[in-house]
Amino acid sequence: MKQQILNAIHAVYQTVPLVHSITNFVVMQVSANALLAAHASPLMAHAAEEMDDLTSIDAALVLNIGTLDPVWLDSMELAGSLMKKKGKPVVLDPVGAGASALRTRASLRLLDTVRPDILRGNASEIMALAAEIRSADKVTTKGVDSRNSSAEALDSAHVLARRFGCTVSVSGEKDLITDGDTDLVVRGGSPLMPLVTGMGCSASAVTGAYAAVCENRLTAAAAAMAVMASAGEKAGAGAKGPGSFLPAFLDALYLLDPGDAAARVDRLDR
Repeated sequence: MKQQILNAIHAVYQTVPLVHSITNFVVMQVSANALLAAHASPLMAHAAEEMDDLTSIDAALVLNIGTLDPVWLDSMELAGSLMKKKGKPVVLDPVGAGASALRTRASLRLLDTVRPDILRGNASEIMALAAEIRSADKVTTKGVDSRNSSAEALDSAHVLARRFGCTVSVSGEKDLITDGDTDLVVRGGSPLMPLVTGMGCSASAVTGAYAAVCENRLTAAAAAMAVMASAGEKAGAGAKGPGSFLPAFLDALYLLDPGDAAARVDRLDR
């Protein structure tokens, strides 16, 4: 697995993939800067009228429902469907799924119609979507933050991965990635990461960059989270608080030690 992660990092650096994000107002700049620091290229656009043109040049598409409205949702569905027809990867970040019926329905709609390659969210979001699928007890989500650990969400991740044929990446103190059969764990990061707006959304954006260069979506998702964990841990070690963490994180992402990132990924024994 270590060599696969190293190969993925090298591929991103070599190709500088164009990652198109239909994302939320709050994190656009943070996510764009994270992509640049990760040696990828960002594109932020949401007008339906240009989706056919843009998806022709995109290397990957990231759909983020953080500031959701029906017009943007239609653009997401259109862009996602076009990307899939063109054989290009799509990442979905179901921000706040479980916090409102609109967010949960929108996430499930995109999962069903677009069939994204990678679903990347926090534990509560993943559990809420799986609970809706299983018509089980609903999981309470605290806004867009997680009340649950990634370990609690593993069974839910399996449900979603098998139902929608995607890789599921669950962020947390330890990140968990599964395709429904193989489970991986990524260790690292910093306690300051949840205190900075846009870290999860940046993880989804960076996941798009790795999906663009990796045919194996499990490897792509794991590589992206390993890169985030490595940069986050190094930034956290020198930051005084959330204010100094973000610029330190961008610097650490840019100056990434690929070997350190690759060493953070392991198979998870069930």
